Amino acid sequence: MCIRDSTLSFSEYFSYFKDKRLINVFIFGISSGFPWVLIGSVMSAWLKDEGLSRSMIGLFGIVFGAYSINFLWSPLIDRTKLPILYKWLGQRRSWILFCQSFMFLGTLLLAGLDLKANLAIAAALCLLIAIASATQDIAIDAFRIDTLSESESHKATAAAAMATSGWWTGYALLGAIPFYMADIPSLGWPQVYYFLAAVILVLMGGVLFAKEPASNREAVHEELERVYIEKLATINQTPLNKVVAWLVVTVIDPFRTFFAKNGVKTALALLAFIFLFKIGEAFLGRMSIVFYKEIGFSNSDIATFSKVGTAVLTIAFTFVGSLFNQKYGIVKGLFVSGVAMAASNLAFSAIALVGPNLGLYAFAIVIDGFTQAWSLVAMVAFISMLCDRAFSATHYALLASLGNLGRTLLSSYSGVVIDDWLMGNWSLFFVLTALMVLPSLLFLYAIRHKLYELEKNYHSSY
Repeated sequence: MCIRDSTLSFSEYFSYFKDKRLINVFIFGISSGFPWVLIGSVMSAWLKDEGLSRSMIGLFGIVFGAYSINFLWSPLIDRTKLPILYKWLGQRRSWILFCQSFMFLGTLLLAGLDLKANLAIAAALCLLIAIASATQDIAIDAFRIDTLSESESHKATAAAAMATSGWWTGYALLGAIPFYMADIPSLGWPQVYYFLAAVILVLMGGVLFAKEPASNREAVHEELERVYIEKLATINQTPLNKVVAWLVVTVIDPFRTFFAKNGVKTALALLAFIFLFKIGEAFLGRMSIVFYKEIGFSNSDIATFSKVGTAVLTIAFTFVGSLFNQKYGIVKGLFVSGVAMAASNLAFSAIALVGPNLGLYAFAIVIDGFTQAWSLVAMVAFISMLCDRAFSATHYALLASLGNLGRTLLSSYSGVVIDDWLMGNWSLFFVLTALMVLPSLLFLYAIRHKLYELEKNYHSSY
């Protein structure tokens, strides 16, 4: 297949980033990545320092399951107007600010908690943050899709790059600071969480500087409602017809249009691929902080290599990966990132055999940075390509939630796999996570022709 942008020059592509709208995408990317610090890496480190087992730390991550089921309430983000906030900020930004306020509250309460004595309360607060963050992501992803018009599909990979680099800025660059702070003798994890709460306040300020994207979404919804009301009126004239029509457009139509657009067989194949793609990486990521601390790396080592190093490399590779996806297609980008994913997991297996070698750690981080960049850019652009603009929040949430299922809920059992299945063998664990990548690559190869067709149609308006 001939990809339309194969002759695109570097200067032409990077001129896309002069678009000020993509700065907003970057800022919201930071807001999307930062909550994973609150209830992910920093919480894992705090729990480890409190003496909890690997299995318990892994199971604590069940709260991330909120990211796997957020599609259930995503239709509300497309259609429900928040009182006061909607008139002030618009549909997308109002939901983002609303969710961030709950994240701030949850983080503040965690800071004042005796963690070991109140594990149940800590888990409940982490769940609150996870639900708020998962809901925020629905609005953020919809904001990014709505920001570009249908005639600007050529900028989709650039927007994906900005979202990815923003996510890693929030998760890794900002996420490094708590680990440096934790190594200061006068500071404990509660003080770190007060700092994290302050960061959320700053991110909330970023919502005010963004511009709500224009959309004909409401007009489409109103027309669909009118059609349903007319159909219902032919059956029975009741005051409930309007309510039923609203519910059908809000809850049923987003899913109906997705399957109608792609066909049931292809739609199910797409869902299966998205689910399988990042399971191996998810298992590795859930246990990575525990592994680093057990193998002998300090909090500062983790901050320097896994946070700052990974973030810088990922952000740099993000733009290289986005250019590749732009020139050669998103599908080829997914193949490259899948192979790199398996290779990066094997590098961590080598660390488990050798021990806390900083040179090998740095090598693994370089490969991991490449992997994270290419896989995220390709997947974000891929999922965005599949979304109908009238239901952008719902469609993206449905598709992303499947990817998050492995990344969140299933990966919570990674500690059990190490402890009960592999008897603490970290090297074998990372080999296993590398093998987890293979089914998704085989699946991707099987449906490649349909994906090429979808990609061609996506760009047809350009």
